[in-house]
Amino acid sequence: MSGSAAWGNADLVRALLYHGRFPGGPRAAAVQENHKDQAVKTLSLILGLLLSAATLADTTRYVTDQLEITLRSGKSTKHQILRMLRSGTPLEVLETDPDSGYTRVRTPDGAEGWVISRYLESLPSARERLATAQQQLSALKMDNSRLDKAVKRLDEEKKDLAGRLEKLQRDNRRLEQELERIRRTSASALAIDKENRELKARLRQLEQDYQRVEQENEGLRDRTARDWFMAGAGVILLGMGIGLIIPKIRWRRKSNWSSL
Repeated sequence: MSGSAAWGNADLVRALLYHGRFPGGPRAAAVQENHKDQAVKTLSLILGLLLSAATLADTTRYVTDQLEITLRSGKSTKHQILRMLRSGTPLEVLETDPDSGYTRVRTPDGAEGWVISRYLESLPSARERLATAQQQLSALKMDNSRLDKAVKRLDEEKKDLAGRLEKLQRDNRRLEQELERIRRTSASALAIDKENRELKARLRQLEQDYQRVEQENEGLRDRTARDWFMAGAGVILLGMGIGLIIPKIRWRRKSNWSSL
């Protein structure tokens, strides 16, 4: 409770007392005024304490889990305290005495002594478990963050691979069309080559026929020339024979006419 609030309560009490009656004259009034001031102060103090207690009652507090237990040299509170052990300290159990309620333990640094058994648990303290859980939660959050990044990276790679796959599919379709065109061209080329070979064979045959005909023509020309030569010679000989015969025929006719 603050001082201003306490004096405010005193003013309230003083006002209430001023409105009362003061029998006995001025002297009695002075005495009553003195008692009144003391009563005001007392009531103000009481009201302040009551309000302070009410304020404290509204505040919640918790028992701390940072406790310490004693490590003693023996199995009772009469034995020497070797050290204080904070909650969460791991201890190796060496011996347990159910009758005394004490357990002999060894600390991480090798100190041995006795502690009250009911203060020992098989699990770490709640604070330690909370710290471990928080560490695990932080690790999981980090793992989750890494997984999110990995998922995003895989999504980007998936999109990239999808684009590359689409491009490969387009290239494949183009190559298939090109292959089909080459096949058609190859088929046409084979047909053309076959036809070319056939034409070459026919050309060779025609050349052979031409040579044969040329030889035959050459022979015919020779024979024709020879025939013409023979015919010409025959005509000449025939003309010469006729030329020799005709004068004789004329001479005989003249002789016959003369004899007539």
